[in-house]
Amino acid sequence: MARRSSNSAAGHDQPATAPDNGAAGPALRARDAVRTPQPASAHAHLASTDPAQGAVLQTAPDRILFTFDEAVRSVPGGVQVFDAQGKLVEARPAVKGAELEVVLAGRLGNGTTVITWRVVSEDGHPISGALTFSVGAPTTVITPPSSDSNSVPEVPWTLTLARGVGYVGLFLAAGLVAFAARFLPTDPSADRPRRRLAVSARAAAVVAAGAWLAALPITAIYLLGGGAGRLGQGATWTSLPLTEYLVAAAVVGGLALAVILLGPGSASPRRRVAAVVAAAIAVTAPALVGHTRAASPELLVIGADALHLLAGSVWLGGLAGLALTLPALSSRGAVAAEVLARFSTAAAGILAALVATGSLLVWRILGSWTALVDTGYGRLVLAKIAIVLAALAIAAWNRWSLLPRLQRAANKTSRQTLSRPVVRATAVEGAVLVVALLITGFLVDTSPEGGALPASASAGASPDTRSTTLGDIKVQATLTPLTRGSNTMTLRLSSATGEPAEGVAPPVVRLSSDGATLGDIPLTHVSAGFYTAQVTLPVSGTWRMQVSLRVSAFVNPVAELKFVVSG
Repeated sequence: MARRSSNSAAGHDQPATAPDNGAAGPALRARDAVRTPQPASAHAHLASTDPAQGAVLQTAPDRILFTFDEAVRSVPGGVQVFDAQGKLVEARPAVKGAELEVVLAGRLGNGTTVITWRVVSEDGHPISGALTFSVGAPTTVITPPSSDSNSVPEVPWTLTLARGVGYVGLFLAAGLVAFAARFLPTDPSADRPRRRLAVSARAAAVVAAGAWLAALPITAIYLLGGGAGRLGQGATWTSLPLTEYLVAAAVVGGLALAVILLGPGSASPRRRVAAVVAAAIAVTAPALVGHTRAASPELLVIGADALHLLAGSVWLGGLAGLALTLPALSSRGAVAAEVLARFSTAAAGILAALVATGSLLVWRILGSWTALVDTGYGRLVLAKIAIVLAALAIAAWNRWSLLPRLQRAANKTSRQTLSRPVVRATAVEGAVLVVALLITGFLVDTSPEGGALPASASAGASPDTRSTTLGDIKVQATLTPLTRGSNTMTLRLSSATGEPAEGVAPPVVRLSSDGATLGDIPLTHVSAGFYTAQVTLPVSGTWRMQVSLRVSAFVNPVAELKFVVSG
C-alpha cells in the first residue's frame, strides 16, 4: 500500500519578497507538487498545503488548499481558522476528491494564522491536524481554544464493544444458517436439532442486528467529536458515509431473510440455498468498510476480506451447530458421526481459506512483516493468530482422535458416551474462536500505523535530542528551542559505522500532542542523511515525533520520540 506525500521545504525558507497572488506563489506551489514515497498505512495523509506550513506571505490568501494522498470526506465543523489574535475567522470549507479547500469570508490581518482541520479517510477513521502560516511577519502563536478537531481522536470503548459483539453475533447467525442448510441431514430425524439451530440463529441475528445498528450513532459521534447531544443534529447523520448505512442494512436484512428461510419448510433445497446466500451477503458486507478500503489493490483486498469473513463464520457457526446438535443426534445411529465427518472434511478447505486470506490481508494492510511486532495493530494480529492456532489444535484432536472413535462405536450407549467429549471439545474450540472475534473488533478500530516507543529509542545526550534505530539505520532527531512557537527540527540518518545513510525513500515525520496535531512535516533534504524543517508548535506539553523510514521494498519501521515543549 505505498502512499505518496509532499516533502516540500518549510515555508520559512520562502523569502519575504516572494511573489504572492493571494495565497502562495507559483514557485511554492511547484515545490509542493514534488512527491516522495509514503509508508504503508491505513489512513490518508496530508500531501501538501497551499500556503505551505510555516510560510511567510506578503499578502493574505483568499483561500487555503489542503491536498491529501487519497480521497477524504469533510465533517461538519471540521475546519476552524484562528487569526493572529486567536479569534475565530469565518470560513467555507469544501472537499472535492483528495482536496480540502478553505475559502475565507474576509481578509486576514498581519501575523500568524492557525487553521485546525478534521476530515475522514477512506477507511472510515477521522484524521486531524493544524496548519500555521504568517502574513507580513510571524507573531507569537495564541493558542486556539480546545476543540475536538484539534486532537487525535481516540476510538470510544463503546464502539469497540459494539463491533466485537456485532461480529460474534453475525458470525454465529450466518454460520448456524450455513451449518443447518449444508451439513445437517434433511431426513425427519434431524427436525428437532434443526429447530434448535433455527432458534439459536434467530437469537444471534437479533444480537448482531442490535450491535450493528447501535454502532451507527457511536460512529457518527466518533467522526465528528463531541457528545451524544450531536445526535439531534441532522448534519451528524449525514456525516456518516453511505457505505456504513449500506453495510448495516445488508447485515440486518441479510440475517433477517436467512433466519426466516431457515424456519418451517426449510427442508426445501431452494430455501436452503436462498438462506445460505442471504447469510453470505450479511457476513461479507463488512468487507466494504474499514482498513481494506485503504489497502491496494482494493478489489483484491476486499475480496480476500470477504472470503476471510465467510470462512470464519462457517467455522464458528459449524462448531456451534455441532455443539447444539450432536447430543440429540448421538442416539440416532451413525447420523452424528456422519454430520461430524462432513463438517470436518469441509473444515480443511475452510482453514486453508482462512490462512491464505489472513496472510494476504496482514501483508497488504500492514505493509511489512516487521510491523507485526513493531505496531500495536501487528501485536493484536499475533495475539489473534495464537488464539486461532489453539483452536486448530483442538480441532485436530477432535478430527483425528475423537471422531474415529465415535465412528467405530458399536452401539447406542457407546455413541452417546463418546459424543460427550466431542461436544465439549467443540464447545471449547468455539469459545476460543469467540475470543479471536472479539480481538477482531479491536483490530477494526486500531490504526495499522506504529505508535509505540521501541526499546531502541533513547533520550539522547541533550534535552532537544532523541535517537532511535530503524532497521539498520540510526536516526538522531533534534527539536530546538523546545518552546511554544517556531522551532527547528533536524533529522540525521547514519549507518552502523557512523557514515551518512538513506532509506529507499526519504523519511516521513509527523508531530502531535494531546492539544494539537500537525500531521506530516515537510522536510528539506540538506545533504546525504541530513534533513531539516521549520515547525510552529501551537501548544506546550509533550510532543510526539513519529518517524517512519522505508529501509527496503517491504520493510517500513516506525518509531516515536517524545519532546517536552515549554510554554
